[in-house]
Amino acid sequence: MSPKRVVFKKVSRDKSVAVYMAKRDFVDHCNFVDPVDGVVVIDPVQLKGKKVYVMLSCTFRYGRQDMDVMGVAFRRDLFVLTRQVFPEMQDKEKLTHTKIQWKLLQKLGDNAYPFFFEFPDNLPCSVSLQPGPSDEGKKCAVEFEVKAFCGENQDEKIDKQSSVRLTIRKIQFSPESTEVAPLSEMTFEFLMSEEPLHVKLYLPKETFYHGEPLKANVEIRNSSSRNIKNISLSVEQVTNVVLYSNDKYVKSVAKEETNDSVPSGTTLKKEYTLYPLLAYNKEHTNLASSSIVKQEVLREVQGMLVSYKVVLKMTASGLLCVFFSEVSLEVPFKLMHPKPEPDDMVFEDFKRAFLKGAVYGDDDESPTEA
Repeated sequence: MSPKRVVFKKVSRDKSVAVYMAKRDFVDHCNFVDPVDGVVVIDPVQLKGKKVYVMLSCTFRYGRQDMDVMGVAFRRDLFVLTRQVFPEMQDKEKLTHTKIQWKLLQKLGDNAYPFFFEFPDNLPCSVSLQPGPSDEGKKCAVEFEVKAFCGENQDEKIDKQSSVRLTIRKIQFSPESTEVAPLSEMTFEFLMSEEPLHVKLYLPKETFYHGEPLKANVEIRNSSSRNIKNISLSVEQVTNVVLYSNDKYVKSVAKEETNDSVPSGTTLKKEYTLYPLLAYNKEHTNLASSSIVKQEVLREVQGMLVSYKVVLKMTASGLLCVFFSEVSLEVPFKLMHPKPEPDDMVFEDFKRAFLKGAVYGDDDESPTEA
């Protein structure tokens, strides 16, 4: 049996407009982005002669939506594009770009009108920084939205009763490349020690997938007079807010504390496993993927940038345990979703499910990562 295909449907409170979309996740393939397409169904009686518009927007939000300090709004529109869909500016045939739109138009009748948007090349992907325990109610996010509304013109104040809002996501999958595996090594010299401590940290690859255990290799050659103990490894998620504040948030999303030690004159070579997984981070809806910024795009336009690193820490104790030094080393890596296998049957599955009576999703819960 073929899996059911979901068609997202949202109707305005006054029933004047309804939006139908076959998906809410749109993939940035680096060289192009999946276009946003769907169908709007209108009720000519409820419209009362007004026009119908569809808007695609990308917004950066820093703090609660209703938050305003000294007249400075913590919200910025990174991209807004509005198009009139009724009365149509062109024939439906010229505005219909996908097979799914054709099927929706055939199913929904004469009062259905298509819409189609292409993403500009410089927009960030969807991401949300969830609030900590002491920041209740706050939120920092890059969000995308499709909004349909009616009015005399597109610039007048939008009536909530006559509008529809659907949150969508712009996402990226792991690029196909042969990147060099991350490696970091350093030599540490201590006071009153003739020989140094040599530490090496490396990963088998640069990109790991969500849900995949992370293997970290540690090599320690302790020629110093210090004893090494309290060895720990962690995965840290670093979020740079590059709009407004340039704040940086660092959170440990996986940690392994060990009883391993490396006495003076000995060596250690060991592989450790870390689990940067959703199950170990209950306050997250999902760990965000690493941000991939194209060379020609300004970092400031991205709103927030997410990166990951493995951090190795240990304590070097001196003679009679009087002197203590913390030694640390880190390597960056990417955490992303794998690129899905191409599915030539997607449209056929959608068609069969829709003709039988598609499953409709009316919820408008934001499907953001964090």
